[in-house]
Amino acid sequence: MNDVPEGAAGAGRPTVYDVARVAGVSIKTVSRVVNQSPGVSAKTRRLVLDAVQDLGYVVNAAARSLVTGSSTTIGVIVDSIADPFFASLVSVVEVDAMAAGFSTQVASTWRDPLREREQVLRMARENVRGLLVAPTTGDHDYFTAALGDIPAVLVDRGWPGSGLDLVGVDDRGDTRAAIEHLLAYGHRRIAFLGDYSELPTTLHRREGYSDAMTKAGAPEIVLSALKDSETAVAGLLGREDPPTAIFSSNARTSLGVVRALHRAGRGADVALISFGDFELSDTLRPGVTVVDHDPARIATVAVDRLLTRIRGTPLTPAEVLLPTELVQRGSGELQCVQS
Repeated sequence: MNDVPEGAAGAGRPTVYDVARVAGVSIKTVSRVVNQSPGVSAKTRRLVLDAVQDLGYVVNAAARSLVTGSSTTIGVIVDSIADPFFASLVSVVEVDAMAAGFSTQVASTWRDPLREREQVLRMARENVRGLLVAPTTGDHDYFTAALGDIPAVLVDRGWPGSGLDLVGVDDRGDTRAAIEHLLAYGHRRIAFLGDYSELPTTLHRREGYSDAMTKAGAPEIVLSALKDSETAVAGLLGREDPPTAIFSSNARTSLGVVRALHRAGRGADVALISFGDFELSDTLRPGVTVVDHDPARIATVAVDRLLTRIRGTPLTPAEVLLPTELVQRGSGELQCVQS
């Protein structure tokens, strides 16, 4: 039976998929023929060779990699390398993969489920040896079938019942601890500022915030800053009863929070904790207190598990939650002076 993926052939120069489709065989069979491997009948070999000649197919290193599974490339799919967290993660993945003899191919989803699916399918067609993915929202029923035997590890977040390794942090528990830290300094009007509210990381951090605020009997102030966290914070500060503390759910959002606080002259009296560190956060006055979930550590553990699977070593799928550190620099330790 022909097991060539639908839509695998591309326009322009004939591909191995075109040969397989015309010959009515699988790409594995094409591989055996073009590599002169045994185990192919004379009839099947002739069908493949005729298709090669008719299409003008030229065997090259890239095509050979596709059909033989000899690729030494690891695919990496993240939100965007413009994101400080993922930029750091990808850089460590590249170093660790290279040390093991693998190159990396990086793709961005921009948190678009359709784009993510296209990137996964493309890398599967290119037969990467393994895949590291920071999944976005949406339906992932296609994922396992698309990858086939290609091992994959999820980073930063996952989805229920994935059956795959996940390397990340305890978003809910770590956020709860950070909010309790602010409560201990007397704050009760603590705002939660997040973006992309459907992302698992944002959802779990929002749940941790709610856990702590509910336990303390404090009112919840939840704001989505999908496009402009600076404007969102300016609006918070303009309220009749503005928050005395802000928890920012990621480093991207925190940059806008810091700008808004300092432009309003409130950087020294509104407490701030950021989930995720960012450049120059320790040089501000006060320095920004952060929940430091080190992307380098996540990358190293994820690559290690992926390489273990690529080498065929049995490994039970696991959720690996790495410890974080609350780095106190002053902004999260401001005492509440408002009623």
